[in-house]
Amino acid sequence: MAGSAGGFSEEHFREAYAELRQPVGAGAGWQLLVETLNISVYWRRDKRTGLYEYKVFGVLEDCPPAVLVDVYTDLDYRKQWDEYVEELYEQEYNGQTVIYCKVKYPFPMSKRDYVYIWQLQELDTASGKIYMVLAQSTSVPQLPEKRGVIRVKQYKQSLAIESDGNGGSKVFMSYFYNPGGHIPSWIIKRAVQKEIPNFLRDLVKACQNYPSNI
Repeated sequence: MAGSAGGFSEEHFREAYAELRQPVGAGAGWQLLVETLNISVYWRRDKRTGLYEYKVFGVLEDCPPAVLVDVYTDLDYRKQWDEYVEELYEQEYNGQTVIYCKVKYPFPMSKRDYVYIWQLQELDTASGKIYMVLAQSTSVPQLPEKRGVIRVKQYKQSLAIESDGNGGSKVFMSYFYNPGGHIPSWIIKRAVQKEIPNFLRDLVKACQNYPSNI
């Protein structure tokens, strides 16, 4: 089970835990974007920046929490099952472990890459173990921008996972990113509505085929 040390406070993890218990859905500007595989995806546009933030919650069946978090954080395995990933590795720079990820975006969008840190925390509760993964973008001189690839310079994500009591996982994720470039909102909406169901189906299959789960 992976996870690099990062600059996350206990408050950040408490927030992820609280939203798993009571996720924010409709209201407060949130709009349902897509529902698939017992997962609901909401988005909200920030009027000041014009960018979107997302909340994802629901249940992934046949994906036990320990397996799901392993699949999510196993970078080598991610490269096998995630069709959007072109390059993914972790490297230590100046005592900090950093993740580099280059991904394909749906046509007509250009490829993007991310440089980020992440941290995994496990919490034992009366109802069972909860896994929380936080990530946020960072910058290191050793990983400069590449020609033909747009660097996602603003990215943050929180993920919380616990058992649904029936062999699956109850999940909550919130994330925000600035994709860079000039992408019309209708293209973003169409891409998310198409690609999230594809990603979730691949994720469930990856959990079922994960070596430790065989």
